[in-house]
Amino acid sequence: MAHAYLGYRGDDGNTEYGGFFDPQMAALPAHVVDALHHGPQAEPVLLRLDSAATLLGDGYHETENGYGRLANGAFQVSVRTDMPGVTPQMWDWWFGWHGSDTRRYKLWHPRAHASARWADGGGDGHYVGRISLIEEYLGSAYAKAAIRFIDPAAMGLDVNPGDSVSVCARLGSSEVPVDIGWFVHQVRSTSAGAEMRSRFWMGGPYVGIRHGNLLANTVIRPVAARQLPDPRDLLVHCAQEMNHLAGFLPALHARFG
Repeated sequence: MAHAYLGYRGDDGNTEYGGFFDPQMAALPAHVVDALHHGPQAEPVLLRLDSAATLLGDGYHETENGYGRLANGAFQVSVRTDMPGVTPQMWDWWFGWHGSDTRRYKLWHPRAHASARWADGGGDGHYVGRISLIEEYLGSAYAKAAIRFIDPAAMGLDVNPGDSVSVCARLGSSEVPVDIGWFVHQVRSTSAGAEMRSRFWMGGPYVGIRHGNLLANTVIRPVAARQLPDPRDLLVHCAQEMNHLAGFLPALHARFG
């Protein structure tokens, strides 16, 4: 595989979608900045993994933007992204379209995304049941991750009320057979377009060896815990990439979707 790098070089922009690459990114939304200023949230106002299905309900959670430590030792991150002019179906299409070409992946976060490919070597289409192998920066830390997209039913999100989409995945390393967390991007319609409510659960009991045994888990868990991303960096990264792509996703989808 070719050396991964940030941005577009050489002929990278010579595609039908190359014109959508824009290294200039908007400022963080005010509600995200407020969450960063607040600092870690109290454990009772954070969403537990076993309550992920409540994302399908009306209204909002106590913490829509923020991060903090759960009682089980894991950390949880929440981010809300307002997306005027966007539909949930556009995001469903995006997750099946972007993973087959690094140049597409870089559209999403031009200042942090370096590489993406499907583990099965396939092209566009569905994403549930597939593994996306990515390389990106979270803050200043470089990550090589394996994102295994799963059926939303596995997290209790099998029924999408009305006009909504749930993107669910197990997150781990692409270099060693270790998983470190879970995430959900739940996208629902609003009067102005759509909003994405992202939730991450990382570390603690969510670290484990793929197809491993108890001994392997005991040995690897403390090592993996030291390689977890900083929750503030994860919050910022998610807010940046989702806001950036939402700005041109309607035009991108209209042309290629």
